[in-house]
Amino acid sequence: MLLKLNNYDDLYSTFKWNIPEYYNIASDTVDKVVYKNRTALFNILNNGKIEKWSFLDIKRSANKLANAFDYLNLEHNARVGIILGQCPETAISHMACFKSGKISIPLFNLFGKDALFYRLKNSKASLVICDGIGLLKIKQVFHKLPNLKSIICVDEIDDRVNTLSFKKILEESSDNYTNKSTKSFDPATIIYTSGTTGGPKGALLPHRTLLGHIPGVEMPHEFLSSSEPVTDLFWTPADWAWIGGLFDVLLPAWHFGIPVVSHRSQKFDPEFTFDLISKLNIQNTFLPPTALKMMKSFNPSSTKYKLNLRTIGSGGEALGEDMLEWGKKILGVSINEFYGQTECNLTISNSGAIMPTKQGSIGKPVPGHEVRIMNKKREFIKDPGVDGEIVVNNNTPVAFLKYWENDKETQNKVINGWLHTGDFAFRDDEGYFYFKGREDDIINTSGYRVGPSEVEDCILSHPHVDMVAVIGVPDKVRGNIIKAFIIPRNKNDILTQNKDLKLSIQNDVKVKLAAHEYPRIIEFVEELPMTTTGKIIRKDLRENETTLNSASVVLLYKLA
Repeated sequence: MLLKLNNYDDLYSTFKWNIPEYYNIASDTVDKVVYKNRTALFNILNNGKIEKWSFLDIKRSANKLANAFDYLNLEHNARVGIILGQCPETAISHMACFKSGKISIPLFNLFGKDALFYRLKNSKASLVICDGIGLLKIKQVFHKLPNLKSIICVDEIDDRVNTLSFKKILEESSDNYTNKSTKSFDPATIIYTSGTTGGPKGALLPHRTLLGHIPGVEMPHEFLSSSEPVTDLFWTPADWAWIGGLFDVLLPAWHFGIPVVSHRSQKFDPEFTFDLISKLNIQNTFLPPTALKMMKSFNPSSTKYKLNLRTIGSGGEALGEDMLEWGKKILGVSINEFYGQTECNLTISNSGAIMPTKQGSIGKPVPGHEVRIMNKKREFIKDPGVDGEIVVNNNTPVAFLKYWENDKETQNKVINGWLHTGDFAFRDDEGYFYFKGREDDIINTSGYRVGPSEVEDCILSHPHVDMVAVIGVPDKVRGNIIKAFIIPRNKNDILTQNKDLKLSIQNDVKVKLAAHEYPRIIEFVEELPMTTTGKIIRKDLRENETTLNSASVVLLYKLA
C-alpha cells in the first residue's frame, strides 16, 4: 500500500516492499474478517437485475468448491482451467484454487476449441470449470487431453460423462475450509500470453504477484483505501481471463475491500458502457485503448450521461492527445496511462495526483520497480531521447516465476537479472518514459526509426477516422515505407477508397508530425486484426502484406 504523498520523488524513494514469507491471495481478500459484511460483487444478470455478493458469500462458496477439489483428489499444484466470463462463479473458482493450493488457469470464454486444447494440453490441466458453451468445445477435444479427469459446469447438465454440476457441488459441500499454507512465491495461476513468435506461453505467477500489483494499481487510480465508508467502485470491460481484468481490477480491489461490478458480456458495447458507468455510479475503471476509441466513436463530442468517475486507468496501446482531451471533456476525468506485461505487470504509470502528466508519456517507474532502457549491446542508455528496450529488474514481487514448461523462453526473457520486455521506448531528462512499440513494430524508413503509435495517434485525431493501424512495408529506395490501415467513420469511403480523404490524412500527418512519418500508402478497411484483449496485431498485417507482395511477384513472373 502506498503512502499518500503528493510528490512522486518522495513516494518512489521511500517505498519499501514488505512481502511476508507465507501469503495466500484468498486469505488476503475474501477471507478478511473485517470485510465479511461488505459487498464484494455487484453482478449484472442477463435480465438486467443486479445481485449482490458479500465477501462472506464468496468465501463460503469458495470453501465449498475447495472441499470438492480435495474430494476429487486433485494433487498439489494441480492445474484448473476456468473458462468463464465475468461472473461470481469465476471469482469463486479462482479463490477455491488459491485456498486449496491449486493453480488456476484463466481462459477466455470466447476461445475456440483449438485455442483451449493448446492451453489445456500444455498445462496438463486436471480439471475444467466452464459454462454450457465451453462444455461443447471441451467435449470436442476431451479425448485428446489425457490429464483432464473432470469437468464442472455452471449451467444445467444432463448427466454427461465426467461432468459435474457446479450448483450441486456447492449444495452438497461444507462451507468450512482451512486454507493450505502457501508461501508467497508458491505458484498461484498461469496466464497464457501470445508472443510474437511460437505458440502462447504460460506465465506462471506466484501468490505474491497480487502484492506486487498494488503500487501499480494505486498509481493510476490515485491511491486507494480499505477504510470505511467505502466510496470507490471498480469495473472494467476487460475479461477476467486476462491479467488486466484479474490482477489490475478484481483482485486488487478485493485486497482493499472495494466492491467490483461484474457483467458477462460477449463483446464491448460503448452505449452499454456509458449507461453502466452512469447508472451504477462507477468510480474507478480500467478501459483499454480500443474500448476508449470505440466510446469516442460512439459519443465524439457530447454526452447525455451523468458520469461521476474518480479515476480511469488505461494501458496496452498508447493514447494520443486527441483521445486524452476527449477523455477530460466527455468522461470528466484525466486518463492515467500505464504500462506492463503479463510477465511483469504495472511497472510504469502516470498519476495525476502526484506528478504532472506529459503528452505521449506512459509515465514514470512505479514505486518498488527499477525500470531502465537498454541497447542491443545490453548496455543501459543514460542519455535522454535515445530509443532502447524497456527492461525491469526481475527482483520484484510482480515478476513471473517462469514460462510453464518452457525453460528456453524463460532464459530469453530474463537475462542477468533483468526482464526483457521486447518493447521499445525512450526517456526524457525528467525520467518520463515514451512508448515506441514492439521491436518488430518499429519502422525503419529513409534512415529514420518511426514508432507506429505516434503516427496512429496523429491519424486518429482526424475527424473522419475511427480506428487505425500502421506498419512498415518493404521499399527498394527507403528500406520501408509507412502504410496505414484505416477504418473510416463513413463506411462508403471503404467502397470508393476515397482519394480525397486519403490525401487529407496524409497532409495532416505531414503538418503535425514530419514528412518522413506520413503514410505513403493508405488502405480503408472494415476491420483490423486484434487480440482478444483489444490490441492491434500488426504482425498479422505485416504477414498479409508479405503474402500479397509474394503473390504479385509470382503473377508478374507468369505474365512475363
